[in-house]
Amino acid sequence: MSPTYTITLKNCAFFARHGVLDEEELLGQRFFVDAELEVEQGTALVDDSIEDTVHYGIAFQEIERIVTGRRRYLIEALALEVAKTLCVRFPQIKRAKVSIRKPNAPVPGVLDYVEVTVEHVV
Repeated sequence: MSPTYTITLKNCAFFARHGVLDEEELLGQRFFVDAELEVEQGTALVDDSIEDTVHYGIAFQEIERIVTGRRRYLIEALALEVAKTLCVRFPQIKRAKVSIRKPNAPVPGVLDYVEVTVEHVV
């Protein structure tokens, strides 16, 4: 196995309309995404070349496109789609761990947020 390093995009915020309830689609809410990307080392660290690593600006745009795209009932499915898409877009990624937080989850009580984490290994 080749050496790896990790790129983390932390607390990316997006407005979207995911959830099971009709009110969640109607009103929408903010979602927060963390993506931890384990990247095959290759030559990027030696050559200082953006072509040999994961461009985190493009990774952010991919996350945004998915999260603000079509409605999902489950943030679990949303997180898995983000992880798989990043692995396809950047073949240097060997593992993508994606967490999605939903601060305004409709629960009968007080909480900071609901969070789901999925991991996709290539």
